Amino acid sequence: MLKRPAGAGAIALCMLAWLAPSLAPAQGVAVAQRSSSGLLAGVNVDGLNYGSLPAEAGSDLARAKQLGAKVVRLEVPWSVMEPREAGRLSPSSLAFTDRLVDDAAADRIRIIMLVESTPCWASSAPSALLRKCNPEKTGPANAWTPRRPADYGAFVGYLAKRYGDRLAAIEIWNEPDQSNQRYLAGPDKARHYAAILRAAYPAIKRASASVRVLGGALVGSNGAFLRALYVAGIKGFYDGLAVHYYNLTLASLRSIHEVQLAHGDNTPLWLDEFGWSSCWPRQKLQQDQACVTKRVQASNLADLVREAARMPYVAAAVVYKLQSSSSEDFGLLTSTGARKPAFAALASAIASPLGNVSPVSLSLSRAGSQVLARGSGPPGDFMELEAFQGTVLRYWVLFTLDRFNDFSLRLPAQLGTSGLNIRVYQYLQGQASAAQQSI
Repeated sequence: MLKRPAGAGAIALCMLAWLAPSLAPAQGVAVAQRSSSGLLAGVNVDGLNYGSLPAEAGSDLARAKQLGAKVVRLEVPWSVMEPREAGRLSPSSLAFTDRLVDDAAADRIRIIMLVESTPCWASSAPSALLRKCNPEKTGPANAWTPRRPADYGAFVGYLAKRYGDRLAAIEIWNEPDQSNQRYLAGPDKARHYAAILRAAYPAIKRASASVRVLGGALVGSNGAFLRALYVAGIKGFYDGLAVHYYNLTLASLRSIHEVQLAHGDNTPLWLDEFGWSSCWPRQKLQQDQACVTKRVQASNLADLVREAARMPYVAAAVVYKLQSSSSEDFGLLTSTGARKPAFAALASAIASPLGNVSPVSLSLSRAGSQVLARGSGPPGDFMELEAFQGTVLRYWVLFTLDRFNDFSLRLPAQLGTSGLNIRVYQYLQGQASAAQQSI
């Protein structure tokens, strides 16, 4: 499992409103668009694990090919591939990975290889954890950074040399800013992660200059951890920043990109984890994320890919994940392998990434002394409602949609219930996509 969302990157449900006696109409939000999309769209699949057999390597790839995926993201844990000492690779793990990379290349699918998990022999974990570390099973000691970052660099350099341009990228570790200590444990995370990245980048480039190096794998969109990484000296040691955003995904991308620009960093963002769980109505929350229906999951994934394709600083959008398990429902397939509506919806978006996005809708009605505005919109970003009397903007509110992408807002009674022109739009798309009604 690549992801156990803990909400570290979440932007809370919010509403910001303002009532004004007079203001000029708001200006539209500029939206950069590509004439043709070079977005690398794909899906997360199962990777290497203890006991993986080469014969099992191609099953997910066949379905990813049917999806039309350009890339797949999968895990190649260092602790599984090189469990006992430096330079001594597990023959069975290597055979599995070779088969997987070969099958992907035959299907013209490139791989984002996530490499994390320190082997027992290299871990900087406290001695109490190291004594319990088992080279044949994942444990707490594997989440600690290596004592010598050069050992990690040597391993990812080996992968780059062996697999070369069959890889879309090597992603350096997973979610170092997660608060749960399950991926990167220990104190002073930014400094230790920066040391890993600074060791990995030159080793990979010496082995294969064409292999892209992804830093970050960030879940936080407020930029606090990224700023700490800049202080620790990461600039120049990656070709892109991986980000994992499950809440207000588009707004989070915009937020972290603004932090990049403020620090003179214009490397592309790789959104290589995002998604929705189709666990409604059986559950309300799963992995700290709001459950939705299968229909909403499908439309959300298609909309998000198409909107990411219009963001010129986003290089990849990789859905989490191909198949659900018994404990979570994020997959395009059920745990038994049956296709959900999300499979066809994502396939369509990958085939036509600049296709139409779900429109904004709006209806107005009177509720006593107030106007009630209801409607829906595409997922992933803040929405804005503006109320005009004539050409004068009297009220605006920034808000978020509910889990089903719907909204219901009561306007202030001071506005009255007639003579109002109302428009609603998604922040990313701007006023050109607005729904407008008068009452």
